[in-house]
Amino acid sequence: MARTGHKNAARRVLIWLVAIFAVLTAVLGGGVITGHASWAPKLALDLEGGTQMILAPKVEGSSGINEEQLNQAVAIIRQRVDSSGVAEAEITTQSGRNVVVSLPGTPSSETRALIQASADMNFRPVITTGDPAAVPVASRTPDASLPKPTAAPTNASDSNWVTADVYKAFEALDCVNPSQDKQPRSDPAKPLVTCEAATATTPAVKYILGPVEVKGQDIVSSSFDPVQGAQGSVTNAWGVTITFDSAATKTFKDVTQRLNQFYVASQASGGNDPKSQFAIVLDDQVISAPRSLAVITDGKPQITGNFTQASAQALSDQLRYGALPISFDIQSEEQISATLGGEQLRLGLMAGVIGLLLVVVYSLFQYRALGFVTILSLVVAGGLTYLAIAILGWTENYRLSLAGVAGLIVAIGQTADSFIVYFERIRDELREGKGLVSAVENGWKRAKRTVLASKAVNLLAALVLYFVAVGNVRGFAFTLGLTALADLLVVFMFTHPTLQVLARTKFFGEGHRFSGLDPERLGAVPLYRGAGRLRTPTEKPAVVRARNTGAAAEAERRMTIAERRLAEKQAQLAGSSNGTKEEK
Repeated sequence: MARTGHKNAARRVLIWLVAIFAVLTAVLGGGVITGHASWAPKLALDLEGGTQMILAPKVEGSSGINEEQLNQAVAIIRQRVDSSGVAEAEITTQSGRNVVVSLPGTPSSETRALIQASADMNFRPVITTGDPAAVPVASRTPDASLPKPTAAPTNASDSNWVTADVYKAFEALDCVNPSQDKQPRSDPAKPLVTCEAATATTPAVKYILGPVEVKGQDIVSSSFDPVQGAQGSVTNAWGVTITFDSAATKTFKDVTQRLNQFYVASQASGGNDPKSQFAIVLDDQVISAPRSLAVITDGKPQITGNFTQASAQALSDQLRYGALPISFDIQSEEQISATLGGEQLRLGLMAGVIGLLLVVVYSLFQYRALGFVTILSLVVAGGLTYLAIAILGWTENYRLSLAGVAGLIVAIGQTADSFIVYFERIRDELREGKGLVSAVENGWKRAKRTVLASKAVNLLAALVLYFVAVGNVRGFAFTLGLTALADLLVVFMFTHPTLQVLARTKFFGEGHRFSGLDPERLGAVPLYRGAGRLRTPTEKPAVVRARNTGAAAEAERRMTIAERRLAEKQAQLAGSSNGTKEEK
């Protein structure tokens, strides 16, 4: 019953493995059918080529830039690029002055804008809004009717900031077809006429904003989360939460107290006063202009609205990484080829094939038919890894670099090592005279601990490399950790169940000479043929003794230190026992 139970359990595990393969293949196939994914993994810059941009950083009000500011620029641009989902990007400095950004493939307009966006982020109150299109010249307000301030502005929301020149600029601004000419940076102490670009759910908006009241550098952190309802339940809406520093917390409290008064008054009159809005401005462009629905006293406002998870994350990233006091000019942009990377990939794949062939030859020589289990296990591990990399390329924009390929090649030997540990434990059990079914189960109990410890070390090394290193080394660490997980899955769900099934076949169970599990060749004493039947030696006694002597020497060589010490202790006890008997 127990043996039948093990066999049925093994078959169930194998069926589960087939189901995992089917699900992964179906997921990737669905992405391919919809046009969002590809059967081939995405390649990184060194293998596919891409776009290289050279950025010249500038510090506002200063003609020079120090090393600390340049390093800060590189770190935050890397954060911006990583947050946009671009993997294996290279961001370095050039000549101690410029920043070189190299991206695989062709970057999207969103990624390009995120890289180019300066860190001039600030918060301005809205004074008025208008139609996004430019007002035709014939329909513009006559000079005599243009607004004229009646007094000095008392706060940043005061309409006295709107002069005749400001209103003329407001009417002439076209937010539907914005000008591509680069505009000088605005004065934070003066009003700003600007746009909020249209999105998939909202049209473009034109604004007149008051002076800056809170700076982007005052942001400590930002995050995006599902919005909680009145009873604390999680809703389907998304929001962005900002945390200000202590100084900005007081300023923001005063600002929201003023803006909330406009909101309350507009609600009482049944309208929406634009003066209740507080615009978030990045590089003189409005990225969001939420209304102040309450007075924020703790410096942790939450922005809600028609956010999706993606749009909430995008705004959160802009807020988090926007506080960089450096702007950038693109000096050059060019496409870079992957000719050298393609040659390196070809040589790397050739090295991987050679390594795989050597593992196959060794497995067949050392383990005979049992070596085919090793080969099949490697194939299964390779298939799982390939599907995982392809799906991650689709869902997480992961790109396989040359360093990642190196990690896959190294993993061939590490994966084969797990199978070898298991096979040797089974052979040790056979040398002790146990039947194959029992040897498989007992050997698995011993090998499992070793395999888990080995893979834990591999995963730990991969994690340390991934979080400590930068650039291509992280690609190596990622594939190393991914293959370690695939190896564990294969050993537990394919290699061990397969041996449980094979142990009950005639070829392996009776120890065929080409099975790799022949008890006679392994020096098992007593020799068993199948379940409980003694095998009769067919060779001459001298040959059997010689073979057993060699097998015993091999078994002794494979002993662990603990096993060798135990054997020596048992031999000493046996010797003292024999001496006592002779004296009697």
